[in-house]
Amino acid sequence: MRALRKRVLLRVLLWFFVTLVVLALIAAGLGVWTVRRSFPDTSGELSLPGLESSVTVLRDEYGTAHVYADTTHDLFMAQGFTHAQDRFWEMDFRRHVTSGRTAELFGPDQVDTDAYLRTMGWRRVAEEEYELLSPDTRGYLDAYAEGVNAWLEDHDGADASLEYALLSVLNGGHTIEPWDPVDSLAWLKAMAWDLGGNMGQETERAQLLSAGFTREQIAELYPEYPYEEHAPITDTDEHLTSEEEDGNEEDERRAPAELPEEAVDAVTSVYEGAASLPEMLGSSTSPDLGSNSWVVGGEHTETGMPLLANDPHLGASMPSTWYQIGLHCTELTEACPFDVSGFSFSGLPGVVIGQNESIAWGFTNLNPDVMDLVVERIEGDSYVVDGEQLPLETRQETLRVAGGEDVEITVRSTHHGPILSDTAAGADLAGIAGDPQLEGAEEDAEYAVALQWTALRPGTTADAIFSLNRARGWEDFRLAASQFEVPAQNLVYADNEGNIGYQSPGKVPVRGEGDGRYPSPGWDSAHDWQGYLPFEELPSVYNPESGFIVTANQSVVDADYGHWLTDDWDYGYRSQRINDLLAEKTAAGPVTVQDMSDIHMDSYHLAAADIVPHLLEAEPSGTAAEAQELLRDWDLYTDTDSAGAAFYQATWRHLLPLLFDETDPVAMTGNSRGMYVVAGLLEDPESAWWQGEEASGRDEVLAAAMEAAAEELTELLGDDPSAWRWGDLHTLTATHQSLGTSGIGPVEWLFNRGPVESSGGSSIVNATGWNDKEGYGIATVPSMRMVIDMSDRDASTWVHLTGNSGHAFHPNYDDQLEAWGRGDTMPFAFTEDAVREAAENELTLTP
Repeated sequence: MRALRKRVLLRVLLWFFVTLVVLALIAAGLGVWTVRRSFPDTSGELSLPGLESSVTVLRDEYGTAHVYADTTHDLFMAQGFTHAQDRFWEMDFRRHVTSGRTAELFGPDQVDTDAYLRTMGWRRVAEEEYELLSPDTRGYLDAYAEGVNAWLEDHDGADASLEYALLSVLNGGHTIEPWDPVDSLAWLKAMAWDLGGNMGQETERAQLLSAGFTREQIAELYPEYPYEEHAPITDTDEHLTSEEEDGNEEDERRAPAELPEEAVDAVTSVYEGAASLPEMLGSSTSPDLGSNSWVVGGEHTETGMPLLANDPHLGASMPSTWYQIGLHCTELTEACPFDVSGFSFSGLPGVVIGQNESIAWGFTNLNPDVMDLVVERIEGDSYVVDGEQLPLETRQETLRVAGGEDVEITVRSTHHGPILSDTAAGADLAGIAGDPQLEGAEEDAEYAVALQWTALRPGTTADAIFSLNRARGWEDFRLAASQFEVPAQNLVYADNEGNIGYQSPGKVPVRGEGDGRYPSPGWDSAHDWQGYLPFEELPSVYNPESGFIVTANQSVVDADYGHWLTDDWDYGYRSQRINDLLAEKTAAGPVTVQDMSDIHMDSYHLAAADIVPHLLEAEPSGTAAEAQELLRDWDLYTDTDSAGAAFYQATWRHLLPLLFDETDPVAMTGNSRGMYVVAGLLEDPESAWWQGEEASGRDEVLAAAMEAAAEELTELLGDDPSAWRWGDLHTLTATHQSLGTSGIGPVEWLFNRGPVESSGGSSIVNATGWNDKEGYGIATVPSMRMVIDMSDRDASTWVHLTGNSGHAFHPNYDDQLEAWGRGDTMPFAFTEDAVREAAENELTLTP
């Protein structure tokens, strides 16, 4: 208790001190100078030693940089320089996170996080990965690092970014290290983690089984994907022969292995530790992480050429995850083959999503089950497999701590992966008691939990990025996809010959026994992975008869597909709505770029169509009865001015804990699975799930939820239901990744932006996701919106969440935020003529 009081006092004193510093800087007229001193030079001429020839960087009013260079070395060196100019703090923070070194920046509070990340060993895997990459890819990474380091030669402390000035106040400063090519690769591990698997669902099912729920009850909470209601991305007949289908009957799902209760506790704690990590990565643990993408063939468009749209759903952060850029060889040759524009990650060379002169592509999360929690039986310094003892692998790691002593940790691993239950963030669980009743266990056994995950094995995803950037057609595109291992993404495609396509990439494990839905027993090798699905047998579609392809995290395959990918798909409300809209638009007439943008902002709540009729049959009292009439007139669109949307969403928020109170602490979440489960239960008023402690019976539970919603909205928005607005509840504050939740008011004021309101919500095409347990604020977002017109590349459009700059108070720091909230977009200039016409600044980099 004394230590807690001391920490609180120190935080109060720190808040007071930083406030005084900020006010003093402003009062002295130094605040503006401190803020602006790190702003980049974007016009004129700068010397960049190491270049082979001069490079031109053109920027438009939004700070979108287009780099023109004679060689690939100069192209990627200039990209590294440009990224560093605008986003170096973000790059530096990211590499500290991925290396498990955040305590070096922020002190002892981050030791547990670092231990968890260091145990997984992202940086170590990235180091191994670098050696596997092609010589060209390594050359691009090296050139990029040269560019970053050339910028660092003249920038340090506040000259690099305002964050470093604040860091010097908070902990005495930080020495910036040179950029290493491996720093770029490590960030791919963070994205793989963000989009990587079903650890949460795997843990929840284990908890429910341990708590005494039957498999039938658990199946009600995790139902099969509704193939007939919500179309999957592909049909088996489109991409697999009957011979391939018949050859994979051994991949049928199997019952979960029995595990001791103590092991389930360990699994739970490991996941709770994992759940704290995405916030550090500028993301969210929300189940609304996903994406929309679709492509429409020329037979349905105004121009006769394809249109391609994409909006990846990620955690809301400041600055945005994305950085808009163009990379152009001044002359396209075999030696310099890049003419590409789109969205990049600061810290990583190349363009992740976008277009080149021949093709365009987009991503959504495929989300196959590539991550297993493996319970290991430990005996001393060994673990047991098939009755034999195998030695644990161990290594020592030293965590540096700003303002504190170094921390030494021991990382233990099995052949499955690192033991996360050893970490303080996972839980202090070394030495979990055994269960003598468990088959294969011994009375004095101890248990630990290892993570088996495809991203912890070196791969070639970096090769895939550059292969995509220089792909010239469908076969090149598929070759690039075959190199894209982790995170597995749905790839949509269009080309300037009028073709459209879809390809599933990624390393997808083939399991022995079990199917990954539950933690597996490491002591039984029958549950081990047997290899990976061949790329040729992953789903692929080329020029389908429908003339369009939709991917929105729904099931990739139909029920006839012979391989096991996962059962934890999004349940398809977004994807089906996009399919329905495209069917309507293609039937009514040619599809335009504006039509594609309109779909991006569609706020129709498809899941509510199954739920509202039942709400209208219930009999709430008081203000809830008046508010119920809002639902009678509601058109199911979640527009910002909608009172019906506000009341419905509040009712949904209060319905879940009433309906699923028995599952605590594994409560149903407000994502597509929750919506699908509730819609099914509404058709079964006798279900045991309607019997709760606070209310019993379907109609009584629904009435209680509406009454609680009305009470909350009256307090928040006033006592006139007709004046309630969804936009007053559903707002976004773009929060700085590292300092935005510091708890120090002036610091948060410096770096956070907003709030802005938006339509949409969870499992809606405009996927502004919110956490029903925390309120209505937007937590996950369409992190960018892009429409590419293959008939006229300069007629394409784009926008991303905040702005291209990472410097607080720079004009491009948040200049896209309001436009993003409204659903506006800006021209996506691609050709050199269009880029030069839009340019407001021209910088020449000379050797």
